[in-house]
Amino acid sequence: MKIVQLIPELNEGGVERGVIELSRELVKQGFESIVISNGGKLVEQLEKDGSHHIQLDVCSKNIVSAPWRIVKLYFALKNIKPDLVHVRSRVPAWMVFFANKCLHFPVVSTVHGFNSVNKYSAIMIKADQIICASSFLVEHIVKHFHADPTKIHIIPRGIDFNYFNTEALDTQFIEAFKQEHHLAHKRVIFHVARITHWKDQATTIRAFLELRSQRNDIKLFFAGGIDPKRVSYYEELQTLVTNSEYAEDIVFLGSQSKMKELYTLADLTISASTKPETFGRANVESLAMGVPLLATPIGATKDYVIEGQTGFFFEPKNHHELAKLMQKSLSDYSFNRELIKVFAKTHFSLDQMVDKNVAIYRMFE
Repeated sequence: MKIVQLIPELNEGGVERGVIELSRELVKQGFESIVISNGGKLVEQLEKDGSHHIQLDVCSKNIVSAPWRIVKLYFALKNIKPDLVHVRSRVPAWMVFFANKCLHFPVVSTVHGFNSVNKYSAIMIKADQIICASSFLVEHIVKHFHADPTKIHIIPRGIDFNYFNTEALDTQFIEAFKQEHHLAHKRVIFHVARITHWKDQATTIRAFLELRSQRNDIKLFFAGGIDPKRVSYYEELQTLVTNSEYAEDIVFLGSQSKMKELYTLADLTISASTKPETFGRANVESLAMGVPLLATPIGATKDYVIEGQTGFFFEPKNHHELAKLMQKSLSDYSFNRELIKVFAKTHFSLDQMVDKNVAIYRMFE
C-alpha cells in the first residue's frame, strides 16, 4: 500500500516525532510511505528511514495563497496515486478536502489537538475514519462535533521501547552532565515541554522556589525549544528565575537529543499544562523510563497518571499544591519505578500504535 501523510511541518513536537516513527515502521512492513509537509529539521531522519518527503506549503493559513497551494497538492496527489491520505492537522485537512474532490482518495484523520469548536476545526471529522490519541479527545469530538462513534479509533501515540529503556545509555554524556551541573547528592526535577504559556513553566518555577527555600538538595531543569512566537514568555521566565535567590538551581537546556539519558537522572517530571493535553508524549516517555509524573488533571493525563502509582495530580496554576507534591514525592513517598515502566510499556508501546494504524489502513485495501 502507498500511504501519504500530511503534516504542517516536520520540526520539534510529539506529533512530528510520531509521524517519523510511524513512517519508519510502515517502511519496515513493506508500505510505501510518503510525507507531505512544509519541511523541517526532521526531514533528514524521515528520508534516512526510507520514506519519501514532498515539500509543499500545507502549513500557511493565508487564504490568498490557498487556491494555488491546493492546486499544487492536487497534482502531487494525482501523481502519487496513494491508497489513502492521512491528514494530521486542520490546514492540511482543508487542503486535501478541496484537492480530493475530483480524486476521491480515502482519507483518514488524526485529531491531535483540543481544537476550538467551529467550522474550521470540524474538517477533522469529515474523514472516512478518525483516530484520536486519547479517550478525552473522543469525548470532545463526539460532544462538540457530533462525530460518528463508529468511525472513531483510540490509538495512543506509541513510545519506542527499543530506545526508551535503560539499556545502551550514553554513560559518558550522563557523567559529563552530572559533573557540569554538580548533581552529586542532588534530587533532580525535569519539566519537558516547549517554552510556551500553556505549558506553564512559570508554575513549576514558583513551586520549585517554594520548596527550594526549605531544602537545598534539589535542582530543576527545563528541556524544550523556545517557541519563536513566545520569546517574551521565555524572557518572563528568565526574569522570574534571576530575581530569585536560587537562580543557579534552575537550568534551561533548550531542545535535547539525549532525553532517555536525562530521564535516568530525574527523580520527578512535571507537566503543568493549563490546556488539556491531547496526549503528552514527553510525559509518557518519562514514565517509560520509570520516572513518576506530577501533572494537571486535564486531558489525556487521566489516561496515564494513576495517583500513588505513576504520579500525582495537582490543580492548574496551583504552585503551592505542586510544591507539596514535589516534597511528598521526593521524601515522603516511594514510587516503584519498575512498575511504572511496565505500565507504560503495556499501554503505550510503538508496536500497538503501528498495529492499530495498519489495521485502519488495511480497511481500504
